[in-house]
Order: sequence, then structure tokens, then C-alpha cells
Amino acid sequence: MVPRSRIRDANQAPLRPVGEFVLYWMIATRRTRWNFALEKAVEEAKRLGKPLVILEALRIDYPGASDRLHRFVLDGMAENARALRTKSVAYYPYVEPEPGAGKGLLEALAGRAALVVTDDFPAFRLPRMVAAAATRLPVRLLAVDSNGLLPMRAAGRTFPTAFAFRRYVQAGLAAHLQESPREDPFRGAALAGPPALPREVTRRWPPAPAPLLAGEGVERLPIDHRVPAAPVRGGSREARALLDRFLSERLAHYHEQRNHPDRDATSGLSPYLHFGHVSAHEILAGIAKQESWSPEKTARRHDGKREGWWNLSPSAEGFLDQLVTWRELGYNFCAHRDDYDDYASLPPWALDTLTRHGGDRRERLYTLDTLETARTHDPLWNAAQTQLVREGRIHNYLRMLWGKKILEWTPSHREALAVMIALNDRYALDGRDPNSYSGIFWILGRYDRPWGPERPVFGTVRYMSSDNTRRKLQVKEYLARYDPDRPAETALPGARKPRRRSRGG
Repeated sequence: MVPRSRIRDANQAPLRPVGEFVLYWMIATRRTRWNFALEKAVEEAKRLGKPLVILEALRIDYPGASDRLHRFVLDGMAENARALRTKSVAYYPYVEPEPGAGKGLLEALAGRAALVVTDDFPAFRLPRMVAAAATRLPVRLLAVDSNGLLPMRAAGRTFPTAFAFRRYVQAGLAAHLQESPREDPFRGAALAGPPALPREVTRRWPPAPAPLLAGEGVERLPIDHRVPAAPVRGGSREARALLDRFLSERLAHYHEQRNHPDRDATSGLSPYLHFGHVSAHEILAGIAKQESWSPEKTARRHDGKREGWWNLSPSAEGFLDQLVTWRELGYNFCAHRDDYDDYASLPPWALDTLTRHGGDRRERLYTLDTLETARTHDPLWNAAQTQLVREGRIHNYLRMLWGKKILEWTPSHREALAVMIALNDRYALDGRDPNSYSGIFWILGRYDRPWGPERPVFGTVRYMSSDNTRRKLQVKEYLARYDPDRPAETALPGARKPRRRSRGG
């Protein structure tokens, strides 16, 4: 049974026992396994003796809509269609062909439903979208949190530092680890046969055909075609393959190599976590199996130290600190603060020091166009920006340096924040995510502390330099690979294969 701590009543409309089906409105947790929201929808369909309809829609007018983001989501939708083909459910994939075309679809289906279940995601447009739907739907709407190992609203407050949040996690997470979602939410659930979708609904809002889910015709959609699809595919199958490779080939060396760009020892799972194609519980299960670990082995202390609490290998502990402490710290903040992406949400000490240094002379200033096209004087920064534009990601350590340099090279701190968000949201596959906002705002002092000596522009906000980074880390191969003037390489794990041309083409 899905824990109550994961479920939020989005409205007070009644349950409608006479409804024809239970509707799961899939908007963030876009997967068919390890999914609390889908599990709740299955539970309610079984309890009410109703069929289950799954609506997974893709709007056309979200900020930053592009080939890159659309293709990644469509990959996941195509996989969900395959996975649900053998299940006793009706899967309804809808891809909006033009702005506003999908308006009314949710209400049309909800008007026939006994209950609507959706995903509880705390950032980007989704909270407003769910809140707006909650006021319009004539039936109860439940929002279910499948975001992380810890229910994101469990703490009831935010935390000033990762250390403070880590102490909270160490004190309370063990109990929640016993509440994992089911790997297969359909196993053992004898659901009523899949309903026929209302013809008047499907005529007005035709389900996406298989070729569109495979990416054919995306070029005709009114989205930004200047940002091409990333060289990796989306979907849970790709996420599981990437997880398996990480566990078998990279995890053992993660502790020593993760900060070295030449090693590329990170997991690469962040985009799949953002779009809900993989679950943090599934990742933990993979680590647990590999290291013969169980939740009972966690330490009986909560001192906030990064190592030792999980009682796993140093590499596994280091990775889980990123997956749980740092990632879920962002979800905690977004769940409790509507201003998570506002400059004014920075801690008082950071606002004070940045205000005092707001008028400091900058040695260099770059326009957004110069930054976007990676034409600065700094080869390492240019390489990081080039990786972002080409692949939709930046190496984890270099993402911090990337942001610090933008802070140094723009006319004001507020403008620096706007540039970081604009570039990250446009190009990063894991942009628009609580974890992304945590990383961007860390650049300006969130979750950090004052650092000396006090410097121009930065004040006591932590400073980073490209020269020092090159001395500390292995970056020679990285600089060569992501030279803006060198053609892109596409031989990445899970890379898209070019389509074959027909003989007549």
C-alpha cells in the first residue's frame, strides 16, 4: 500500500463511485515500474472495481520546448506504450500538435472518472498545472510523490545546508526505506478489462500514432528546432541499461574518479531521474544487490558525516550522498518554497555580500550570445558549454565552475542568475528540475557558507578558477573532445543511430 506520507489531496471534490474508470494523469513520473503514483492508481482501480486509464500527455507550449526535450520524452512514451500493451489498462498518449490543442482533454476524461491520480512534482510549471486542474475537475484529484527515497514534504521545513539536511536524512530515512514502491505495480492486481476510450474524446484529441512516438514528424511541430535531439535516448529501458553499466563498470571507481572529466565516471542518470524514467528506489535496489546491503545495515547515528552511515563501499556512499542528500535537498526546498527560482530566496548572508559587491568592476563581460556559443577566452569554460549544447549535460564538477564564471562575467548577479537558468533550461536534459535549481543557486551561496578572503564581485561567496581546476583535475582529453571548433563525437552509450535513407531518398 502506498504510504499516506506520499499522497496529497489536491482538491476536495468527491470520489465518484459511478465513474467509468480510474484515471492516472502521468505528468512527471513517466515510467511503469517503481512508481508510487501508478501503484496508487492500480490500488484504487482494484478497490473500486474499475478499469484503469493512463493519460500521458506532452504539451507544445512549455518554456524551452525543443527537439531535444520532446524527443527524450517521446522515447519514454514509446516505451510506456510497449510496456502497457500487455497490461489490462488503456494507455492514452497525447502529443499536442499546436498550442492550446489539448485544452479540455483532461476535463473530458475526468468527467467520466471515479478518481484522478497524478504525480506530485514541486518545480517548473507542474505545481501550477496541477493546482489549476484541481479547481476545474469535478472529481477527487490525488497527487502522489514518487520523487525520491524520502517523502519530499516529510520534514515540514527547509534546511540551510546539506550538512543539516544530511543529519535529518540519517535520523529519519531508515523508516521510509521500508516503504519502497513495487517494482511491478500490476503484479497480482486483477483489474477490470481495459475500457474503450470515449470516441468523442479520441476524435477530438487523437492519440499519438506510433511513428510520432518514434520521433517521426517532430520537425513539423511548432517547437524550437535549433536545439537538436541529444545523442542519447530517453525511456526506462535506456535508464536501466545505463544503470547496469554504471554499477558494473564505474561505481567501483566513482569515489576516486568522479571529479575528473577525462574519466567520465559519473552515472549519467540525472536526465532519466528528471523525466521520471528511472526511480531512486530502483537505483538503490541495484546498489543494494551489488553490495549485499539491506536497510538494517544503516548506522544508528545522525552526525551529518558524508561517509559511514550507509555502511557501503566509499564509492557507493559517495554516489548515494549525491542521489539522496544533494538531490532530495532540492526537492525539499521546492516543495516548501514557491520562490525557489527567485534571486531573493538566497540566504541573507549571500544577499548581503552580493549586494555590497554588486557594483564591482568586472574584468570581462560577455553577452548571452557569446556565452551560448562558447566563445569566451577560457578554453575549459568553452568546453563545458560545448558539452551542454551538444549533449544536454555538463560534467558534474565543471557545472559548478561553469556557473561561477558566468557570475564573474555578467554585469550583475541577478543577470548572471537569469543567464544560468536560461542556458540550463534550454539545453540541459535535466534542466527545470529541483536539483538543477539547487546547483545554480549554490553558485550564489545557497546551502554554502561565507568563504574568505573577500573578493571583488563574489564578496564572500565561494570562488572557483579555471586555472586551479586544470591543476587539480584531469581535463586534457575533455578539452580536446569538447573543443568548440572540433566536430562533435556521437559514440556515446545509448547514442541515437542515424536513420537509414531509402534508395529513393
